[in-house]
Amino acid sequence: MRRVLKAAGRAVPGQGISRRIADARTYWSAMSGEAWASDSHWRTGLGDEAWLEVGRNHLDIFHRFAKGLDLPSGPGRVIEWGCGGGANAVAFAPIASTFLAADIAPESVTECVRQVRAVCQTSVEPVHVDIANPERAVDGREGSCDTFLCLYVIELTAGPEEALRIVRIAERLLVSGGLALIQVKYRTADRRTRGHRRDYRRNLANMTTFGIDEFWLRAIDCGLTPKLITLVPRNRLDARYAYYALIKP
Repeated sequence: MRRVLKAAGRAVPGQGISRRIADARTYWSAMSGEAWASDSHWRTGLGDEAWLEVGRNHLDIFHRFAKGLDLPSGPGRVIEWGCGGGANAVAFAPIASTFLAADIAPESVTECVRQVRAVCQTSVEPVHVDIANPERAVDGREGSCDTFLCLYVIELTAGPEEALRIVRIAERLLVSGGLALIQVKYRTADRRTRGHRRDYRRNLANMTTFGIDEFWLRAIDCGLTPKLITLVPRNRLDARYAYYALIKP
């Protein structure tokens, strides 16, 4: 049916948001197959070299943003929203005062905590997130974090409004003056870079995309102040990455 509609020049109808959220929950809770381990950025899924490179590259972006904004070089109390198998955590936790590992997959939280404890003595706290009600994970933690990380996650959300829920969560978690380092996959004039509204398993790495200026403005609506942006048109994992430095007023 999709092929017929495309051939006729008609848009393929999207699935409802509740269906997309349910499909996302099913996928991330499955914990099966090489694709899942790679998508979740487990060391066993990416391989040692690529896995370590993810964290190093993101820590470098953090340091560039911190220097440009005259922020401390250390991230303080950090929460990573969508920690996966710990690729970023092992780079950030050794220089953090505390590291909170948040994810919708309990197995990924456990793996992330294990990886952090293997490389440093920083206190690490597991945070389990309900994909249908992610705000619940914030209760009691409002205004407690200096740095909010969300990397290789936004494109996996079930739609733009689900992605912006994460930005609003960042605003709640951060202290005044705190930094949110959030990465999105940006779209271009090529219609194929638009986000998808169906078939989560097939399209999970491209479910949600934003125009570069669009996300900047939407972040303001969510209560954060955009300060800096850097683009990575392509790396070994994928393409069209935009990284934003957002400050909690």
